[in-house]
Amino acid sequence: FDGLGQQVFVDDRAQANGQHPFDQPQYQGATVLVVNGNFGCGSSREHAPQAIARWGIQGIVGESFAEIFFGNCLAMGLPCVTADSETVKQLQTSLHENPEIPMTLDLEEMQVYCGELQASVFMEDGPRNMLLTGTWDTCGQLVAQVEAIRATTARLPYMDWGVVS
Repeated sequence: FDGLGQQVFVDDRAQANGQHPFDQPQYQGATVLVVNGNFGCGSSREHAPQAIARWGIQGIVGESFAEIFFGNCLAMGLPCVTADSETVKQLQTSLHENPEIPMTLDLEEMQVYCGELQASVFMEDGPRNMLLTGTWDTCGQLVAQVEAIRATTARLPYMDWGVVS
């Protein structure tokens, strides 16, 4: 996935002729993306969230997310939280008026902070707990449990760990 960051929204950015927010100097270095409804629809491959994360985005606040996109973001530790339309609009307006304004996404308190604005955001408990405890990385969890896996396979008559390893 190396190099995908520069390809984020490549078609939209090309059509916008340098006017896309990702090409505007005032938005460079932003780490939280604020989006509207059904964000990620049509982006079911991992490449979309990988590109967004490799651009430097560390969290996304939106009205709603496409299910597969949300799952792919979760699988790589990129939080996607929802907020009501009015909150999203307020965040977008604040960031448009003052792009330098600091923005923080707090998953413990389920709040987003953007300058003077503080608003509640939502994420189901399961994904939220996975992100807070670091258990979103299923491959990492599997590798960390290699000894338990070996012990289990040793007890199974149809598994030969020597062949699998």
